[in-house]
Amino acid sequence: MIHYIVRRLLIGVMTLVMITFFIYGLIRAMPGSPLLVQMAQLDPSREMNAEDLKRMEKAFGLDKPWYQAYGVWVGNLVRMDLGQSLSRKQPVTRLIRERIGPTLMLSITSLLLAYLLSIPLGLWFTVRSGHLDERIGSTVLYMLYSFPAFVAALFMQIFLAVKLGWFPLFGMVSDNHQTLSTLGKTWDIFIHSVLPVTCYTYTSLAFLSRFVRSNMMEVIRQDYIRTARAKGVAPHNVIMHHAFRNTLIPLVTLIGLELPTLLSGSIVLEQIFSWPGMGRLFFESISERDYPTIMGLTLMFSLLTLAGQLLADLFYSIVDPRVSLS
Repeated sequence: MIHYIVRRLLIGVMTLVMITFFIYGLIRAMPGSPLLVQMAQLDPSREMNAEDLKRMEKAFGLDKPWYQAYGVWVGNLVRMDLGQSLSRKQPVTRLIRERIGPTLMLSITSLLLAYLLSIPLGLWFTVRSGHLDERIGSTVLYMLYSFPAFVAALFMQIFLAVKLGWFPLFGMVSDNHQTLSTLGKTWDIFIHSVLPVTCYTYTSLAFLSRFVRSNMMEVIRQDYIRTARAKGVAPHNVIMHHAFRNTLIPLVTLIGLELPTLLSGSIVLEQIFSWPGMGRLFFESISERDYPTIMGLTLMFSLLTLAGQLLADLFYSIVDPRVSLS
């Protein structure tokens, strides 16, 4: 196990170097300069002459070729410094720390709801396999899984927020949030999060419930399930104590793969709902050509992806001792 982890960590480091190297080259090849983007936002009528532009590029380290600038970025990274945002004039670590809370609020809530609802749904689909209600439920889940979340978000905003006025249109808090009581602030954040959490959850719910059902249908065809039924074990005990335990093995490994999603957020959904999370920060950083922030977020997302894959493999070996890591 230790040798496997060490080997995976070394491979992970090499993968991170390759990812960050190519991403840095790609973002530096994007048209437009972050300095010109900032000037256009501050004063579109003002023009910057070539000398001022070169002087500012040197001050921000933008005068070097991208591969040399990448070396400088790696050197700062070794010293645990992700640099300073070009557009917000704040350390990248502070920006990430400020945005990670709202993203976790949505992602953890949606993940818990998806798992809590998908497991009983998957078991119900297994028990009712072949019946009319199961076929209707499966069809609805297929439709939900194939329906894009950003389209559902727009429909919800139009009908539930604009026409019916049941929920706020966008944002995380209301304008008068600071004047509310503690209970009022909690309710204000909750009511703002209903639509984003719903859009986050329904696709995962559809996928996980179908995942549980397909694994359960495979497990209940095994010989030991037939043996348990032949011995007269009650049907609910066969489902819960024999079949469902083995279905948990692949389900548990998915938790590790969900790690990147927990912190990265959804770029499109957070932008639609103006939710101040990691996904929206990434979108804004790209539009602003904010190279340090883009690289800091890319590094974090890549680390989480590699860590999630490693955790998924470790979870699988823990819950199923028959699996050996080599």
